[in-house]
Amino acid sequence: MNTVFITGTNRGIGLEFVKQYATDGWRVIACCREPASAYELRALAQQHQNIQLQALDVADFTQIDALALQFKDEKIDVLINNAGVYPASSFGNVDYEDWAFAYKVNSMAPLKMVQAFTPHIAKSALKKIATLSSKMGSLDDNTSGGSYSYRTSKAAVNMVMKSLAIDLKPYGISVVTLHPGWVQTDMGGPNGLIDTFTSVTGLREVIANLSLNNSGKFIAYDGKEIAW
Repeated sequence: MNTVFITGTNRGIGLEFVKQYATDGWRVIACCREPASAYELRALAQQHQNIQLQALDVADFTQIDALALQFKDEKIDVLINNAGVYPASSFGNVDYEDWAFAYKVNSMAPLKMVQAFTPHIAKSALKKIATLSSKMGSLDDNTSGGSYSYRTSKAAVNMVMKSLAIDLKPYGISVVTLHPGWVQTDMGGPNGLIDTFTSVTGLREVIANLSLNNSGKFIAYDGKEIAW
């Protein structure tokens, strides 16, 4: 049985990842800050014995290290960095503390996760890392401006993952950065163009097709590579 480790699973895209992988028979390690209050996630775990819930705040790097130690004997086939924040910001209206926190969660935490769990991934069969980003982190795609905190934190994680694709190649680990589309979630809002099922179904196909040959790419849920 393959194992997938997912952060930010209490709602939206993360929750849908858990649902789909569990339904397909994967062992799912589903992390969120407060599993006790993640009612939909808990309900899923009651339906599927292959779901294991774990408390993890990715902004707490000590917690990440502790969890990596807890799972030191485990093999993780796919690590999905899904947890993220979207602080509101516009020209003349930027909360710099929120911006710094966005960098910690969206840009630094995925790197910390990879550094902590590389031994677990390297001894697995699939050896894959996927990180949720956004076209809003693409310089090429930015035609509307604004959203300084979110855009820059996602542009930063794109570069982090590109470097990781190079640094982890000797371990046989492949890396992909994902654009989920404009999804109908709490973060994406009710006007999103697609639902979580459509997004995650496509993202899982991208992950399934990931190899060392296309490691380091920025790819959308529909399989199209994104200029950034």
